Amino acid sequence: MVAVNMDGASSSRRPMWTGAQPLLARGFGAVPPPVLVLLGVISLQVGAAFAKQLFALAGASGVVTLRLLFAALVLLLIWRPSLRLDRTTWLVVAAYGTVLAGMNLCLYQAIERIPLGVAVTIEFLGPLAVAVFGSRRKLDLVWAALAGLGVLLLSRVEGGLDPVGVGFALAAAVLWASYILAGAKLGQYTSGGNGLALGMAFGALVALPFGITGGGAELLSPTVLVAGLVVALMSSVVPYSLELEALRRMPPRVFGVLMSLEPAVAALAGLLVLHEALGVVQWLAISCVVLASVGATRAQ
Repeated sequence: MVAVNMDGASSSRRPMWTGAQPLLARGFGAVPPPVLVLLGVISLQVGAAFAKQLFALAGASGVVTLRLLFAALVLLLIWRPSLRLDRTTWLVVAAYGTVLAGMNLCLYQAIERIPLGVAVTIEFLGPLAVAVFGSRRKLDLVWAALAGLGVLLLSRVEGGLDPVGVGFALAAAVLWASYILAGAKLGQYTSGGNGLALGMAFGALVALPFGITGGGAELLSPTVLVAGLVVALMSSVVPYSLELEALRRMPPRVFGVLMSLEPAVAALAGLLVLHEALGVVQWLAISCVVLASVGATRAQ
């Protein structure tokens, strides 16, 4: 998850949890920013592992839809964004929501077919490409080559990987790169969490037809609904909140380095929650991508 930097932005509508903000601020203030980032990463990836366990009940697209719907409801209740936006802002919100929905739909289709750690590693090539191609430093070519080596190692895993799953992971990588660009634009046209709330709601609407097709009537099952709410909190609301607070108190460069651990955390979540054991070559591939991301981020 890549948080949109909206520090210092003012909002004409105060979120409904204003009275709880001093208490939350004190609670967050007692936790070092790096710990907040790591907790956000862990919450996101454990949430993804938990979501994968629901695929048998509601399908990958159904779980994505529930995640986006519940996350949108929570964010809309918190921020109560105004709908009085100009045409350009609505287009930015729509683009952000569409990319957000596509990214999550593709990722969940990928992790349905290949191990979580492998899928997230391939997906992480998206933000890594944005960092590398946005720089003119020759050293970044080294990081790009290291990431390429990681992908090459993944492709040579014994037994191979499901090509459809790899294709979905690559599509998620492209969409994640687009999400970063769309998120930056969203931060320019909206303030506070208003744009995120509206974008999440639009993304939920985009995902809804896929969710109904993939999950059907099971989406209305009380068990699935409760599980979907848990996934939404773990994979969207909690990570976003922790990352936003951490960004207020630490340099973006350090934040990016810590976020580079995401593929490794995903692999560990897959191992502990889903019992997806990875081989030595796969762990080496993940390490290459993590090191490449850390190097590119530090250079930026």
